[in-house]
Amino acid sequence: MTATPTEMMTIAAARLLTNEDVCFVGIGAPSAACNLARLTHAPKITLIYESGTLSTRPTVLPLSIGDGELCDTALTTVSVPEMFRYWLQGGRITIGFLGGAQIDRFANLNTTVVGPYDAPKVRLPGGGGAPEIAIHCGQIFITMAMGSRAFVETLPFITSFGHGTGKGDRAKLGLKTRGPTKIITDLCVMEPDPETSELTVVSLHPGVTREQVQAGCGWPLRFAAELAETPAASAQELAVLRDLHIRTKQAHGVAA
Repeated sequence: MTATPTEMMTIAAARLLTNEDVCFVGIGAPSAACNLARLTHAPKITLIYESGTLSTRPTVLPLSIGDGELCDTALTTVSVPEMFRYWLQGGRITIGFLGGAQIDRFANLNTTVVGPYDAPKVRLPGGGGAPEIAIHCGQIFITMAMGSRAFVETLPFITSFGHGTGKGDRAKLGLKTRGPTKIITDLCVMEPDPETSELTVVSLHPGVTREQVQAGCGWPLRFAAELAETPAASAQELAVLRDLHIRTKQAHGVAA
């Protein structure tokens, strides 16, 4: 079986998670990756959603953080203030899994507006809990499909802080967490450069070229000196992921 680019992104992201992780999960691609990890190699992972569900084990992917599936399958559900103050700000979450509408070369995220703030071309849903997640989780993984409108030279608005304008900016603000450490796309995997914190391509997905990756980015990309190839999706990974999506569509009344 051959994985689609979106499936490859989800599978590559899932592989980064372990049984020991306590993960704050975003809806959409992050949720798919986290639950794929739980259903394959990391069955003991602790998944936490913004609505206050702790150690939830959904049988289908939730439509939103308010989906009843999350409460029904959680170990317990706490209030949102407790979720953020005790669990998140208390440093009890190892990984935050986020997505975004736009990202820049230092992994800052925009989910607020496209264009000028006062007169935007598009007004986006906003940050929700992402700004807090971005600064309080031990590290951040970001999943986004590549495209020049998503990977941009300059963000019109920074919703969730990544590495600011480069290495040291997080420390200047008193942030003690690592920030974004992995950006997993449908074409490649990126990491911040150890010296500059600028995103660097470290792995290409099977069959993807440097030229394809650069075409999907709005700034001149850097590539690692030893550029790896992401291991191809296994038959088990694809089967579990596709079955999860089929169950989800059936549960939500969508033809599989």
